[in-house]
Amino acid sequence: MDSTGVVVPRGEGDRRSSTALGRAVTADALSAVDPVGAEAALRENDWRSGYAGHLRRLVQAGLGSGDDAARIATDGLASLWSRMRVVTATGAEAPLAEAVGQPVHHALATRTITGTAAPAPFTLPFGGRRLAGEALLEQVALWEERGALEPSAAEAVREVAAHPEWLALPGRRVVVLGAASEMGPLQALLEWGAEVIAVDLPRRDLWRRLENLARGSAGVLHLPDGAGETGADLLHDLPAIRQWLAGFEGPLVLGNYAYADGATNLRLSLATDALACALTDARDDVTLSYLATPTDVFGVPEEVVTTSIEAYEHSRLRAMRPLAKALSAGRLLQRNYRPGPEPGIADAVIPQQGPNYLLAKRAQRWRATVARKASVPVSLLVAPPTRTRSVTKNRALAAAYGGAHHFGVDVFAPATSNVLMAALLVHDLVTGSAVSDEPWRAEAVKAVHGGLWRGPYAPRSALGIALLLGWGVSRG
Repeated sequence: MDSTGVVVPRGEGDRRSSTALGRAVTADALSAVDPVGAEAALRENDWRSGYAGHLRRLVQAGLGSGDDAARIATDGLASLWSRMRVVTATGAEAPLAEAVGQPVHHALATRTITGTAAPAPFTLPFGGRRLAGEALLEQVALWEERGALEPSAAEAVREVAAHPEWLALPGRRVVVLGAASEMGPLQALLEWGAEVIAVDLPRRDLWRRLENLARGSAGVLHLPDGAGETGADLLHDLPAIRQWLAGFEGPLVLGNYAYADGATNLRLSLATDALACALTDARDDVTLSYLATPTDVFGVPEEVVTTSIEAYEHSRLRAMRPLAKALSAGRLLQRNYRPGPEPGIADAVIPQQGPNYLLAKRAQRWRATVARKASVPVSLLVAPPTRTRSVTKNRALAAAYGGAHHFGVDVFAPATSNVLMAALLVHDLVTGSAVSDEPWRAEAVKAVHGGLWRGPYAPRSALGIALLLGWGVSRG
Protein backbone atom coordinates (compact mmCIF):
# COMPACT_ATOMS: atom_id res chain seq x y z
CA MET A 1 0.00 0.00 0.00
CA ASP A 2 1.29 3.48 -0.88
CA SER A 3 2.47 5.07 2.37
CA THR A 4 2.23 8.77 1.41
CA GLY A 5 -0.61 11.16 0.69
CA VAL A 6 -3.99 10.49 2.26
CA VAL A 7 -3.62 7.22 4.21
CA VAL A 8 -5.51 5.06 6.68
CA PRO A 9 -4.30 5.28 10.29
CA ARG A 10 -1.91 2.96 12.04
CA GLY A 11 -3.41 0.14 14.07
CA GLU A 12 -1.98 -2.55 16.29
CA GLY A 13 1.64 -3.36 15.55
CA ASP A 14 2.06 0.10 13.98
CA ARG A 15 0.61 -1.18 10.69
CA ARG A 16 -1.92 0.81 8.72
CA SER A 17 -5.16 -1.13 8.92
CA SER A 18 -8.36 -0.39 7.00
CA THR A 19 -9.97 -3.28 8.90
CA ALA A 20 -9.43 -1.62 12.28
CA LEU A 21 -10.56 1.68 10.77
CA GLY A 22 -13.82 0.23 9.42
CA ARG A 23 -14.70 -1.42 12.71
CA ALA A 24 -13.95 1.71 14.75
CA VAL A 25 -15.77 4.12 12.42
CA THR A 26 -18.86 1.92 12.34
CA ALA A 27 -18.92 1.80 16.13
CA ASP A 28 -18.42 5.56 16.42
CA ALA A 29 -21.22 6.23 13.93
CA LEU A 30 -23.64 4.02 15.86
CA SER A 31 -22.64 4.91 19.41
CA ALA A 32 -25.13 7.73 20.02
CA VAL A 33 -28.13 6.16 18.25
CA ASP A 34 -27.56 2.42 18.68
CA PRO A 35 -25.01 1.70 21.43
CA VAL A 36 -25.76 -2.03 21.31
CA GLY A 37 -24.93 -2.05 17.61
CA ALA A 38 -21.78 -0.06 18.29
CA GLU A 39 -20.60 -2.61 20.83
CA ALA A 40 -21.38 -5.46 18.42
CA ALA A 41 -19.22 -3.83 15.75
CA LEU A 42 -16.31 -3.49 18.17
CA ARG A 43 -16.63 -7.18 19.13
CA GLU A 44 -16.61 -8.35 15.49
CA ASN A 45 -13.44 -10.45 15.21
CA ASP A 46 -13.67 -11.21 11.48
CA TRP A 47 -14.51 -7.82 10.00
CA ARG A 48 -13.79 -8.78 6.40
CA SER A 49 -16.37 -11.56 6.51
CA GLY A 50 -18.81 -10.12 9.03
CA TYR A 51 -18.96 -6.45 8.08
CA ALA A 52 -22.18 -6.62 6.05
CA GLY A 53 -24.53 -6.93 9.01
CA HIS A 54 -22.94 -3.99 10.79
CA LEU A 55 -23.16 -1.76 7.72
CA ARG A 56 -26.82 -2.74 7.43
CA ARG A 57 -27.29 -1.63 11.02
CA LEU A 58 -25.81 1.78 10.13
CA VAL A 59 -28.79 2.32 7.82
CA GLN A 60 -31.42 0.51 9.86
CA ALA A 61 -30.65 2.52 13.02
CA GLY A 62 -31.42 5.77 11.21
CA LEU A 63 -34.63 4.81 9.43
CA GLY A 64 -36.98 5.72 12.27
CA SER A 65 -35.81 9.32 12.58
CA GLY A 66 -34.24 11.83 10.24
CA ASP A 67 -32.34 13.25 13.19
CA ASP A 68 -30.92 9.81 14.00
CA ALA A 69 -29.84 9.31 10.37
CA ALA A 70 -28.16 12.72 10.37
CA ARG A 71 -26.42 11.92 13.67
CA ILE A 72 -25.05 8.66 12.26
CA ALA A 73 -23.78 10.49 9.17
CA THR A 74 -22.23 13.30 11.21
CA ASP A 75 -20.57 10.99 13.72
CA GLY A 76 -19.37 8.60 11.02
CA LEU A 77 -17.68 11.39 9.08
CA ALA A 78 -16.23 12.89 12.24
CA SER A 79 -14.71 9.52 13.09
CA LEU A 80 -13.19 9.14 9.63
CA TRP A 81 -11.78 12.66 9.70
CA SER A 82 -10.30 12.20 13.17
CA ARG A 83 -8.61 8.94 12.20
CA MET A 84 -7.46 9.38 8.59
CA ARG A 85 -4.04 10.92 8.04
CA VAL A 86 -2.02 12.68 5.38
CA VAL A 87 1.68 11.87 4.99
CA THR A 88 3.95 14.25 3.08
CA ALA A 89 6.82 13.17 0.86
CA THR A 90 9.20 13.86 3.77
CA GLY A 91 7.27 11.46 6.01
CA ALA A 92 5.61 14.07 8.20
CA GLU A 93 2.13 12.94 9.31
CA ALA A 94 -0.86 15.21 9.95
CA PRO A 95 -4.64 14.88 10.42
CA LEU A 96 -6.83 14.70 7.32
CA ALA A 97 -8.13 18.21 8.12
CA GLU A 98 -4.69 19.55 7.19
CA ALA A 99 -4.46 17.69 3.87
CA VAL A 100 -5.85 20.46 1.66
CA GLY A 101 -3.93 23.21 3.46
CA GLN A 102 -0.47 21.72 2.91
CA PRO A 103 1.97 23.87 0.87
CA VAL A 104 1.54 23.82 -2.91
CA HIS A 105 4.90 22.81 -4.36
CA HIS A 106 3.86 22.67 -8.01
CA ALA A 107 0.89 24.82 -9.00
CA LEU A 108 -1.39 23.53 -11.73
CA ALA A 109 -1.97 25.51 -14.91
CA THR A 110 -5.02 25.18 -17.13
CA ARG A 111 -5.02 23.91 -20.68
CA THR A 112 -8.35 24.21 -22.47
CA ILE A 113 -9.65 22.26 -25.45
CA THR A 114 -12.73 23.55 -27.23
CA GLY A 115 -14.58 21.06 -29.39
CA THR A 116 -15.74 21.91 -32.90
CA ALA A 117 -18.72 19.57 -33.35
CA ALA A 118 -22.39 20.47 -33.11
CA PRO A 119 -24.11 19.46 -29.86
CA ALA A 120 -25.23 15.83 -29.94
CA PRO A 121 -28.85 14.92 -29.22
CA PHE A 122 -29.80 12.81 -26.22
CA THR A 123 -29.30 9.21 -27.34
CA LEU A 124 -28.83 6.14 -25.20
CA PRO A 125 -26.33 3.38 -26.12
CA PHE A 126 -28.14 0.08 -25.68
CA GLY A 127 -27.75 -3.34 -27.26
CA GLY A 128 -25.32 -2.11 -29.90
CA ARG A 129 -27.61 0.75 -30.96
CA ARG A 130 -28.06 4.42 -30.09
CA LEU A 131 -31.66 4.78 -28.99
CA ALA A 132 -33.28 8.14 -29.69
CA GLY A 133 -36.75 9.61 -29.67
CA GLU A 134 -39.55 7.10 -29.26
CA ALA A 135 -37.14 4.14 -29.12
CA LEU A 136 -35.38 5.70 -26.12
CA LEU A 137 -38.67 6.43 -24.35
CA GLU A 138 -39.92 2.91 -25.02
CA GLN A 139 -36.80 1.41 -23.45
CA VAL A 140 -37.17 3.62 -20.38
CA ALA A 141 -40.83 2.57 -20.12
CA LEU A 142 -39.78 -1.07 -20.34
CA TRP A 143 -37.27 -0.62 -17.53
CA GLU A 144 -39.95 1.07 -15.47
CA GLU A 145 -42.38 -1.79 -16.14
CA ARG A 146 -39.73 -4.36 -15.21
CA GLY A 147 -38.93 -2.49 -12.00
CA ALA A 148 -35.33 -1.76 -12.99
CA LEU A 149 -35.67 1.89 -12.06
CA GLU A 150 -37.98 3.98 -9.95
CA PRO A 151 -40.84 5.84 -11.66
CA SER A 152 -39.24 9.13 -10.62
CA ALA A 153 -36.14 8.17 -12.63
CA ALA A 154 -38.20 7.29 -15.69
CA GLU A 155 -40.08 10.58 -15.48
CA ALA A 156 -36.82 12.51 -15.11
CA VAL A 157 -35.36 10.88 -18.25
CA ARG A 158 -38.53 11.74 -20.17
CA GLU A 159 -38.24 15.37 -19.05
CA VAL A 160 -34.59 15.57 -20.14
CA ALA A 161 -35.51 14.08 -23.52
CA ALA A 162 -38.20 16.76 -23.89
CA HIS A 163 -35.75 19.58 -23.04
CA PRO A 164 -32.57 19.19 -25.13
CA GLU A 165 -31.61 22.76 -24.18
CA TRP A 166 -30.83 21.47 -20.67
CA LEU A 167 -28.09 19.10 -21.81
CA ALA A 168 -25.27 21.65 -22.17
CA LEU A 169 -25.85 22.90 -18.61
CA PRO A 170 -25.39 26.56 -19.58
CA GLY A 171 -23.84 28.67 -16.85
CA ARG A 172 -22.31 25.69 -15.01
CA ARG A 173 -18.94 23.99 -14.99
CA VAL A 174 -18.84 20.32 -14.02
CA VAL A 175 -15.73 19.02 -12.25
CA VAL A 176 -15.30 15.31 -12.94
CA LEU A 177 -13.00 13.71 -10.36
CA GLY A 178 -11.90 10.43 -11.92
CA ALA A 179 -12.42 11.82 -15.40
CA ALA A 180 -11.71 8.52 -17.17
CA SER A 181 -14.07 6.49 -14.97
CA GLU A 182 -16.37 4.06 -16.76
CA MET A 183 -19.30 5.38 -14.73
CA GLY A 184 -18.43 9.05 -15.14
CA PRO A 185 -20.42 11.55 -17.26
CA LEU A 186 -17.47 13.23 -19.00
CA GLN A 187 -18.04 11.95 -22.55
CA ALA A 188 -21.81 12.48 -22.50
CA LEU A 189 -21.48 16.01 -21.10
CA LEU A 190 -18.88 16.98 -23.69
CA GLU A 191 -20.99 15.59 -26.53
CA TRP A 192 -23.95 17.62 -25.25
CA GLY A 193 -21.85 20.81 -25.24
CA ALA A 194 -21.16 21.21 -21.52
CA GLU A 195 -18.07 22.73 -19.93
CA VAL A 196 -16.08 20.12 -18.01
CA ILE A 197 -13.09 20.35 -15.68
CA ALA A 198 -11.26 17.04 -15.60
CA VAL A 199 -9.14 15.58 -12.79
CA ASP A 200 -7.39 12.23 -13.13
CA LEU A 201 -3.98 10.66 -12.76
CA PRO A 202 -1.04 11.87 -14.90
CA ARG A 203 -1.13 9.12 -17.53
CA ARG A 204 -0.40 10.05 -21.11
CA ASP A 205 -2.66 7.46 -22.75
CA LEU A 206 -5.57 8.49 -20.53
CA TRP A 207 -5.25 12.19 -21.35
CA ARG A 208 -4.63 11.55 -25.03
CA ARG A 209 -7.97 9.74 -25.18
CA LEU A 210 -9.79 12.48 -23.27
CA GLU A 211 -8.27 15.20 -25.43
CA ASN A 212 -9.43 13.41 -28.59
CA LEU A 213 -12.92 13.09 -27.13
CA ALA A 214 -12.99 16.81 -26.39
CA ARG A 215 -11.80 17.85 -29.85
CA GLY A 216 -14.53 15.76 -31.49
CA SER A 217 -17.26 17.08 -29.19
CA ALA A 218 -19.32 20.25 -28.77
CA GLY A 219 -17.99 20.86 -25.28
CA VAL A 220 -15.13 22.59 -23.51
CA LEU A 221 -12.58 20.58 -21.52
CA HIS A 222 -10.21 22.12 -18.97
CA LEU A 223 -7.15 20.02 -18.13
CA PRO A 224 -4.71 20.38 -15.20
CA ASP A 225 -1.09 20.83 -16.29
CA GLY A 226 1.71 20.70 -13.77
CA ALA A 227 5.42 19.93 -13.71
CA GLY A 228 5.47 19.22 -17.44
CA GLU A 229 2.65 16.68 -17.51
CA THR A 230 -1.13 16.60 -17.62
CA GLY A 231 -3.04 15.29 -14.63
CA ALA A 232 -3.07 15.37 -10.86
CA ASP A 233 -3.22 12.74 -8.12
CA LEU A 234 -6.06 13.20 -5.64
CA LEU A 235 -4.18 11.28 -2.95
CA HIS A 236 -1.01 13.35 -3.17
CA ASP A 237 -1.82 16.65 -4.91
CA LEU A 238 -4.87 17.83 -2.94
CA PRO A 239 -3.50 21.32 -2.13
CA ALA A 240 -2.67 21.99 -5.79
CA ILE A 241 -6.03 20.63 -6.99
CA ARG A 242 -7.92 22.74 -4.45
CA GLN A 243 -5.99 25.84 -5.50
CA TRP A 244 -6.58 25.09 -9.18
CA LEU A 245 -10.32 24.52 -8.81
CA ALA A 246 -10.69 27.65 -6.69
CA GLY A 247 -9.60 29.66 -9.73
CA PHE A 248 -12.66 28.68 -11.76
CA GLU A 249 -15.70 30.89 -11.51
CA GLY A 250 -18.93 29.19 -10.55
CA PRO A 251 -21.37 27.75 -10.32
CA LEU A 252 -19.31 24.58 -9.94
CA VAL A 253 -20.54 21.00 -9.76
CA LEU A 254 -18.03 18.78 -7.95
CA GLY A 255 -18.67 15.24 -9.20
CA ASN A 256 -16.92 12.33 -7.51
CA TYR A 257 -16.39 9.38 -9.88
CA ALA A 258 -12.90 8.33 -8.78
CA TYR A 259 -12.37 4.62 -8.07
CA ALA A 260 -9.52 2.31 -7.11
CA ASP A 261 -9.32 -1.20 -5.71
CA GLY A 262 -9.24 -2.09 -2.01
CA ALA A 263 -8.19 0.35 0.66
CA THR A 264 -7.05 2.86 -1.97
CA ASN A 265 -10.70 3.46 -2.82
CA LEU A 266 -11.39 4.38 0.80
CA ARG A 267 -8.43 6.76 0.77
CA LEU A 268 -9.73 8.34 -2.45
CA SER A 269 -13.18 8.77 -0.96
CA LEU A 270 -11.78 10.70 2.00
CA ALA A 271 -9.41 12.74 -0.17
CA THR A 272 -12.32 13.87 -2.33
CA ASP A 273 -14.35 14.54 0.82
CA ALA A 274 -11.61 16.85 2.06
CA LEU A 275 -11.68 18.63 -1.29
CA ALA A 276 -15.48 18.93 -1.19
CA CYS A 277 -15.39 20.44 2.29
CA ALA A 278 -12.67 22.90 1.33
CA LEU A 279 -14.64 24.14 -1.67
CA THR A 280 -18.05 24.32 0.02
CA ASP A 281 -16.53 26.09 3.03
CA ALA A 282 -14.89 28.70 0.79
CA ARG A 283 -17.77 29.43 -1.63
CA ASP A 284 -21.54 29.14 -1.85
CA ASP A 285 -21.88 28.17 -5.52
CA VAL A 286 -20.79 24.51 -5.33
CA THR A 287 -23.07 21.51 -5.87
CA LEU A 288 -21.83 18.07 -4.79
CA SER A 289 -22.53 15.06 -6.99
CA TYR A 290 -22.21 11.35 -6.19
CA LEU A 291 -23.24 7.98 -7.59
CA ALA A 292 -24.35 5.50 -4.92
CA THR A 293 -23.80 1.82 -5.57
CA PRO A 294 -26.96 -0.31 -5.81
CA THR A 295 -25.21 -3.11 -3.92
CA ASP A 296 -25.66 -1.40 -0.57
CA VAL A 297 -28.43 -1.02 2.02
CA PHE A 298 -31.24 1.50 1.49
CA GLY A 299 -34.59 2.38 2.95
CA VAL A 300 -37.37 2.02 0.38
CA PRO A 301 -41.02 3.15 0.24
CA GLU A 302 -44.00 0.90 0.91
CA GLU A 303 -44.89 0.74 -2.79
CA VAL A 304 -41.51 -0.85 -3.59
CA VAL A 305 -42.04 -3.48 -0.89
CA THR A 306 -45.54 -4.27 -2.17
CA THR A 307 -44.27 -4.75 -5.73
CA SER A 308 -41.52 -7.08 -4.53
CA ILE A 309 -43.95 -9.18 -2.46
CA GLU A 310 -46.23 -9.57 -5.48
CA ALA A 311 -43.25 -10.62 -7.59
CA TYR A 312 -42.34 -13.23 -4.97
CA GLU A 313 -45.85 -14.70 -5.02
CA HIS A 314 -45.81 -15.01 -8.82
CA SER A 315 -42.16 -15.87 -9.41
CA ARG A 316 -41.56 -18.52 -12.05
CA LEU A 317 -39.03 -20.10 -9.64
CA ARG A 318 -41.59 -20.60 -6.87
CA ALA A 319 -41.87 -24.35 -7.60
CA MET A 320 -38.20 -24.89 -6.77
CA ARG A 321 -38.22 -22.76 -3.61
CA PRO A 322 -39.07 -25.55 -1.14
CA LEU A 323 -36.23 -27.74 -2.39
CA ALA A 324 -33.76 -24.85 -2.52
CA LYS A 325 -34.62 -23.79 1.01
CA ALA A 326 -34.48 -27.37 2.32
CA LEU A 327 -31.03 -27.96 0.83
CA SER A 328 -29.68 -24.63 2.08
CA ALA A 329 -31.26 -24.53 5.55
CA GLY A 330 -33.45 -21.66 4.39
CA ARG A 331 -30.64 -19.48 3.03
CA LEU A 332 -31.59 -19.65 -0.67
CA LEU A 333 -34.43 -17.77 -2.40
CA GLN A 334 -35.56 -15.79 0.62
CA ARG A 335 -38.18 -13.12 0.01
CA ASN A 336 -36.75 -9.63 -0.45
CA TYR A 337 -39.00 -8.10 2.23
CA ARG A 338 -41.61 -9.10 4.72
CA PRO A 339 -44.76 -7.01 4.99
CA GLY A 340 -44.40 -4.26 7.51
CA PRO A 341 -44.43 -0.52 8.09
CA GLU A 342 -42.56 1.83 5.79
CA PRO A 343 -39.68 1.95 5.09
CA GLY A 344 -38.58 -1.45 3.92
CA ILE A 345 -34.89 -2.32 3.94
CA ALA A 346 -33.34 -3.14 0.59
CA ASP A 347 -30.14 -5.04 1.39
CA ALA A 348 -28.19 -5.85 -1.76
CA VAL A 349 -24.70 -5.93 -0.25
CA ILE A 350 -22.43 -8.37 -2.08
CA PRO A 351 -19.81 -9.47 0.48
CA GLN A 352 -17.18 -10.06 -2.22
CA GLN A 353 -16.99 -6.30 -2.80
CA GLY A 354 -15.35 -5.92 0.57
CA PRO A 355 -15.71 -3.54 3.52
CA ASN A 356 -13.42 -0.84 2.11
CA TYR A 357 -15.61 -0.34 -0.95
CA LEU A 358 -18.81 -0.16 1.08
CA LEU A 359 -17.35 2.22 3.67
CA ALA A 360 -16.04 4.48 0.90
CA LYS A 361 -19.50 4.64 -0.69
CA ARG A 362 -21.19 5.04 2.70
CA ALA A 363 -18.95 8.04 3.46
CA GLN A 364 -20.27 9.72 0.31
CA ARG A 365 -23.87 9.11 1.37
CA TRP A 366 -23.05 10.51 4.80
CA ARG A 367 -21.56 13.62 3.19
CA ALA A 368 -24.69 14.06 1.08
CA THR A 369 -26.85 13.90 4.23
CA VAL A 370 -24.69 16.37 6.15
CA ALA A 371 -24.37 18.74 3.18
CA ARG A 372 -28.11 18.84 2.60
CA LYS A 373 -28.70 19.78 6.23
CA ALA A 374 -26.24 22.63 5.72
CA SER A 375 -28.21 23.76 2.62
CA VAL A 376 -25.45 22.69 0.21
CA PRO A 377 -27.11 21.35 -2.98
CA VAL A 378 -26.40 17.67 -3.61
CA SER A 379 -27.11 15.22 -6.40
CA LEU A 380 -26.84 11.67 -5.08
CA LEU A 381 -28.18 9.05 -7.48
CA VAL A 382 -28.33 5.27 -7.11
CA ALA A 383 -26.66 3.88 -10.25
CA PRO A 384 -27.52 0.50 -11.79
CA PRO A 385 -25.55 -2.75 -11.51
CA THR A 386 -23.01 -2.37 -14.30
CA ARG A 387 -20.46 -4.61 -16.00
CA THR A 388 -17.50 -2.37 -15.26
CA ARG A 389 -13.94 -3.66 -15.41
CA SER A 390 -13.77 -3.70 -11.62
CA VAL A 391 -16.71 -6.13 -11.58
CA THR A 392 -15.83 -8.36 -14.51
CA LYS A 393 -12.26 -8.98 -13.33
CA ASN A 394 -13.78 -10.71 -10.30
CA ARG A 395 -14.88 -14.04 -11.80
CA ALA A 396 -17.49 -14.75 -9.14
CA LEU A 397 -19.11 -11.32 -9.46
CA ALA A 398 -19.00 -11.51 -13.25
CA ALA A 399 -20.74 -14.89 -13.14
CA ALA A 400 -23.38 -13.66 -10.68
CA TYR A 401 -24.11 -10.67 -12.91
CA GLY A 402 -24.35 -13.05 -15.88
CA GLY A 403 -27.14 -14.98 -14.18
CA ALA A 404 -28.89 -12.03 -12.51
CA HIS A 405 -31.61 -11.73 -15.18
CA HIS A 406 -33.11 -15.03 -13.99
CA PHE A 407 -34.07 -13.17 -10.80
CA GLY A 408 -35.48 -10.03 -12.38
CA VAL A 409 -32.27 -7.97 -12.18
CA ASP A 410 -31.02 -6.01 -15.18
CA VAL A 411 -27.26 -5.52 -15.36
CA PHE A 412 -26.30 -2.59 -17.56
CA ALA A 413 -23.40 -2.04 -19.93
CA PRO A 414 -21.09 0.82 -18.86
CA ALA A 415 -21.96 2.90 -21.92
CA THR A 416 -25.65 2.69 -21.05
CA SER A 417 -25.13 3.43 -17.37
CA ASN A 418 -22.95 6.48 -17.73
CA VAL A 419 -25.20 8.22 -20.27
CA LEU A 420 -28.35 7.40 -18.29
CA MET A 421 -26.83 8.71 -15.06
CA ALA A 422 -25.48 11.79 -16.84
CA ALA A 423 -29.04 12.57 -17.97
CA LEU A 424 -30.30 12.19 -14.40
CA LEU A 425 -27.52 14.47 -13.17
CA VAL A 426 -28.64 17.08 -15.71
CA HIS A 427 -32.18 16.75 -14.39
CA ASP A 428 -31.02 17.21 -10.79
CA LEU A 429 -28.98 20.29 -11.67
CA VAL A 430 -31.71 21.96 -13.72
CA THR A 431 -34.82 21.10 -11.71
CA GLY A 432 -33.36 20.48 -8.26
CA SER A 433 -32.53 17.22 -6.49
CA ALA A 434 -34.63 15.51 -3.84
CA VAL A 435 -34.61 17.01 -0.35
CA SER A 436 -36.23 15.40 2.68
CA ASP A 437 -35.96 15.46 6.45
CA GLU A 438 -35.57 11.67 6.13
CA PRO A 439 -32.36 10.95 4.18
CA TRP A 440 -33.58 7.55 2.98
CA ARG A 441 -36.44 9.19 1.07
CA ALA A 442 -34.08 11.52 -0.78
CA GLU A 443 -31.81 8.58 -1.67
CA ALA A 444 -34.71 6.59 -3.12
CA VAL A 445 -35.70 9.30 -5.63
CA LYS A 446 -34.59 8.65 -9.24
CA ALA A 447 -32.88 5.40 -8.20
CA VAL A 448 -31.78 3.06 -10.99
CA HIS A 449 -31.20 -0.15 -9.05
CA GLY A 450 -31.64 -2.63 -11.89
CA GLY A 451 -34.45 -4.44 -10.08
CA LEU A 452 -32.55 -5.22 -6.88
CA TRP A 453 -35.16 -3.30 -4.87
CA ARG A 454 -38.30 -4.55 -6.57
CA GLY A 455 -37.23 -8.12 -7.34
CA PRO A 456 -38.78 -11.08 -5.51
CA TYR A 457 -35.66 -12.38 -3.77
CA ALA A 458 -33.18 -11.00 -1.28
CA PRO A 459 -30.12 -10.55 -3.54
CA ARG A 460 -27.66 -12.55 -1.39
CA SER A 461 -30.11 -15.45 -1.18
CA ALA A 462 -30.11 -15.68 -4.99
CA LEU A 463 -26.42 -14.92 -5.48
CA GLY A 464 -25.18 -18.52 -5.46
CA ILE A 465 -27.77 -19.72 -7.96
CA ALA A 466 -27.20 -16.67 -10.18
CA LEU A 467 -23.47 -17.44 -10.11
CA LEU A 468 -24.04 -21.01 -11.28
CA LEU A 469 -26.49 -19.94 -13.99
CA GLY A 470 -24.17 -17.20 -15.19
CA TRP A 471 -20.89 -19.06 -15.06
CA GLY A 472 -20.93 -20.04 -18.71
CA VAL A 473 -22.04 -16.57 -19.75
CA SER A 474 -19.20 -14.89 -17.86
CA ARG A 475 -16.61 -17.29 -19.26
CA GLY A 476 -17.87 -16.53 -22.75
